[in-house]
Amino acid sequence: MANLFDASNALVGEPQDIVVGDFVQWTRSDLANDYPTSSGFTAEYVSRIAGGGSGEIKVSQAAGSTDAYYLFIIESSASLMFETGVYDWQLEITQTSSGNRIVVDSGKFRCVADLDNSNADKRIHAEIMVAKIETILEGKADSDVASYSIAGRSLTKMPFSELVDARDYYRREVVKYTNSQLAKKGRSGGSTIKVRF
Repeated sequence: MANLFDASNALVGEPQDIVVGDFVQWTRSDLANDYPTSSGFTAEYVSRIAGGGSGEIKVSQAAGSTDAYYLFIIESSASLMFETGVYDWQLEITQTSSGNRIVVDSGKFRCVADLDNSNADKRIHAEIMVAKIETILEGKADSDVASYSIAGRSLTKMPFSELVDARDYYRREVVKYTNSQLAKKGRSGGSTIKVRF
C-alpha cells in the first residue's frame, strides 16, 4: 500500500468515505486546464450534512496545488470535528480578479465513526433503520425509537404494512451499500451472478 501521507499518493477525486479524525487528501486534475491557479482561479469544496444540518465544512485548495492539479487536504484535527452521516458537497471555482464564482461539480461523501471512540456506531443509516423498524415489528421497541421518522412520520405511528415496506426498502439499501463496498475491494456482492463458459 502506498504512503497516503505523501501528496504524490493522494486520491484522485473526492473520497467516498471519511473516518472521523483521519487525514485525507485528494487531487482534481480535470479542472486545471480550464481554471489554472496561475491565472487567478481558486477552488473550494462546501459541504453540509444531508437533510439540512447546521454544520458547514469548507475545504480550500492546499498550498501544493499547481497548474497540473488542485490539491485538497483535510487535517486530522479538522475531520475530528465532523459529524457522522452523509454530506452533500459542491465544488466552487472563484475567479479572484472579479470575485465571481461558479459551481463546477457536486456529490456526496459519508463521514464514518472512528472505532477508537468507544461510542462509535459504524452502521449506515439504512442499517439503523432496519434495526429500529424490526424492534417495532417484534414489539420490543427501545426508548429512543420514537425519535426516528420517515418522511416526517414517527415510526411508532406507522401501520404494520408501511413498516414492512420501509424495512424492506432499507434492507435493499443495506445490500446496495454492502455490494458497493465489496466492489471497491474487487469482490462481488450477493446480487452478482457468475457464469462460466
